[in-house]
Amino acid sequence: MAISIFVTGGTFDKEYNELNGSLFFKDTHVHDMLQLGRSKVDLKVQTLMLIDSLDMTNEHRKLLVDACLKCVNDQIVLTHGTDTLTQTAETLAEHVKHKTIVITGAMIPYKFGSSDGLFNLGSALAFAQTLQPGVYIAMNGRYYDWNNCRKNRETGYFEELS
Repeated sequence: MAISIFVTGGTFDKEYNELNGSLFFKDTHVHDMLQLGRSKVDLKVQTLMLIDSLDMTNEHRKLLVDACLKCVNDQIVLTHGTDTLTQTAETLAEHVKHKTIVITGAMIPYKFGSSDGLFNLGSALAFAQTLQPGVYIAMNGRYYDWNNCRKNRETGYFEELS
């Protein structure tokens, strides 16, 4: 059974405009990351959207819920911006049962060359294969239950609540 990767954008997929310093979306970098990581996992990658998570609405989250419910695979990795990642995790946990969903992101864009995204994606794929059904967040080599973590904006890391 394959793992589905649903791409939503976030820092994972941002590009840098050297002329004006802005960040923008062009296409997902997930395929390049999987190739660089030499992944041999049976995967199905689907780009659902390319947006900053601060722009994610309840309608976007409904699309994610629908995609997870319709997905034939029981193991799903979702790339997502880190700012509202926990909100999306809560929505998925409310509506999607009996699947293992691991949400991951990056603090630094992949295109910067020093991104944590490659490591986080690899970790998320490993966790998706080993964790019981539920919704999890994978960042910095750790996984968290969806309702027991937060982004610490001072340190730039996710941490447990309790």
